[in-house]
Amino acid sequence: MPLSRSLSMTSLSGVLPAWEEEELPVEDLLLFEVAWEVTNKVGGIYTVLQTKAKITVDEWGENYYMMGPYYEHNFKTQVEACEPPNPAVRKAMDALIHNGCQVHFGRWLIEGSPFVILFDVGSAAWNLDRWKGDLWETCQIGLPYNDREANDSLILGSLVAWFFKELIDQLGDKPNVIGHFHEWQAGAGLILSRCRKIPMATVFTTHATLLGRYLCAGNADFYNNLGKFNVDKEAGERHIYHRCCLERAAVHCAHVFTTVSQITAVEASHMLHRKPDVVTPNGLNVKKFSAMHEFQNLHSTSKACIQEFIRGHFYGHLDFNLDKTLFFFIAGRYEFTNKGADIFLESLSRLNYLLRVHKNDMTVVVFFIMPAKTNNFNVESLKGQAVRKQLWDTAHTVKEKFGNRLYDALLKGQIPDMNSILDRDDFTIMKRAIYATQRHTLPPVTTHNMIDDATDPILSNVRRIGLFNSRNDRVKIIFHPEFLSSTSPLLPMDYEDFVRGCNLGVFPSYYEPWGYTPGECTVMGIPSVTTNLSGFGCFIEEHVSDPAAYGVYIVDRRFRSAEESCNQLTQFMFSFCQQSLRQRIIQRNRTERLSDLLDWRYLGRFYVHARHLALNRAFPDKFKMDPMAPLKTEGFRYPRPYSVPASPSASVHSTPHHSDVEDDDDDDDDDYEPYDEDEEAERDRLNIKAPFVLGDVQEGK
Repeated sequence: MPLSRSLSMTSLSGVLPAWEEEELPVEDLLLFEVAWEVTNKVGGIYTVLQTKAKITVDEWGENYYMMGPYYEHNFKTQVEACEPPNPAVRKAMDALIHNGCQVHFGRWLIEGSPFVILFDVGSAAWNLDRWKGDLWETCQIGLPYNDREANDSLILGSLVAWFFKELIDQLGDKPNVIGHFHEWQAGAGLILSRCRKIPMATVFTTHATLLGRYLCAGNADFYNNLGKFNVDKEAGERHIYHRCCLERAAVHCAHVFTTVSQITAVEASHMLHRKPDVVTPNGLNVKKFSAMHEFQNLHSTSKACIQEFIRGHFYGHLDFNLDKTLFFFIAGRYEFTNKGADIFLESLSRLNYLLRVHKNDMTVVVFFIMPAKTNNFNVESLKGQAVRKQLWDTAHTVKEKFGNRLYDALLKGQIPDMNSILDRDDFTIMKRAIYATQRHTLPPVTTHNMIDDATDPILSNVRRIGLFNSRNDRVKIIFHPEFLSSTSPLLPMDYEDFVRGCNLGVFPSYYEPWGYTPGECTVMGIPSVTTNLSGFGCFIEEHVSDPAAYGVYIVDRRFRSAEESCNQLTQFMFSFCQQSLRQRIIQRNRTERLSDLLDWRYLGRFYVHARHLALNRAFPDKFKMDPMAPLKTEGFRYPRPYSVPASPSASVHSTPHHSDVEDDDDDDDDDYEPYDEDEEAERDRLNIKAPFVLGDVQEGK
């Protein structure tokens, strides 16, 4: 689903560097992208493939195909079956079908509607032992019988390599074929294609190394010991040696090896013993609004929905001002250490202390959106929303009576007596409603009944730091152990709407090869916290001169101790709490201006470069390029926003400039210093010497 942003004078698309590489003759090429997550949502690779499809189809047209495993339910709900437009593809499919393997073709019903070729792994399982023998004879990699995922990946890879052999036999020398393989599950197809000397260009992309994931999940001091790990020994101890062999073989067999970020490139160099040829960052499909104020309006609308939930959840303890309440959140897979939930909770404890010591009237409500094992909503959370709704209905009933009596009195030319305009029954109803809001327990920390309540990492750390949503706490915690849905009886919002309503996304990850969550925040104009150990954080550091000025705070977890990183995160959040309403609005405008930098229309060029390089290495006589020439994006950096002072104060690091006459009342517009967002964006654009207007990708034939 495309994420919406504004199209206005505040766009910085004019500063993106030009792309001067020669266009590929797509009419003489066929591009196949192979991944386990084509039409099959498992993790983040699904998002990469889904969002990138539109720009790839625009470039390649009907010469672009995606390949993956066939699942009946996914095919029926996501794919429109049709016939292949290319007769060679049809004949290659028929060759497999006539040999007892089921192959399905259609259009994936996402933006761009790319063609998909899906192989039924189960229908070809009878070949598994023979294909295991082929794999062993060609590259001495053996797969254990009890690893179903590895066995299924071998079946898929064997079918893909078989398909490519049949296809190229039909095509001959023209058109040439490019195969782009994602992750180790698709790696077997690349290995077998190269071992059988099938004439095609190959690209392999790792989104995270297998061993890296396992080591970080085990709380290893990963980045400080990258060069010290015995890779084979560590993989063997975790029973994934055969998977790592498949991954490493695919990396070394590919003409071009790519990763999604600089930090993953460093990891891959040590874990897989090959330096990536190209870094291909992950982008987003950015849908543009017609005016800047629209995304600010969406923020206000979504924030109002979150405030309604807060009114119910904290009934009886709603002694804080919702207009002076900030909403922070963290979301993603429940990997407590990898996602940085550990350092986040410790920082929240310190933030709570700072807010109380400085007598700050700001309240922070923090949401943890991480799916965990639950058996249902807890009764107290449901009761809170029921009480809120009952109060709302009571208030409306009394308001109707009050309005009618006031209207009648004014028609008669009388100023009504306020003591008589509401009768005793009205006061009785209101008193009963007030008594119903009384509670003798604290608002719950979690919205669901947790199955492993005693050992749950988040709840255990909440108990340790003592943030139980008491009246004295300026930081409140709500753990929602389920993905958000607009059909939920508790918090009826989709994830995108929820993000728009929050003030800050906090993602202090320790292991995050890319990290879509802070990128989604940026596109929606919501400031976020990331780290220099996440791919997104490294990308922003490389391309933006002062990330914090644009609402992207980068915690140093690579070169600082955990204690120092925790203090830095606390300072970022405390500084954010000290901003005025106007400063937050200005910062959201700046944050949203980075959207062009994360759009696939810009980031898709890295994939273009990788394909061109692969063709040059596979068919050097046909495709010429200088493999040593640097990418045109290297060295490019966004400037500092014009309104940020050259030497920001230490207390508010890189935040929008304070007005000299601004007082504590955020609603007093007369005291604001002059500020023109369009004028500032225009100055930012002029700071870059080589202007470039980001145009649409030409459609393929």
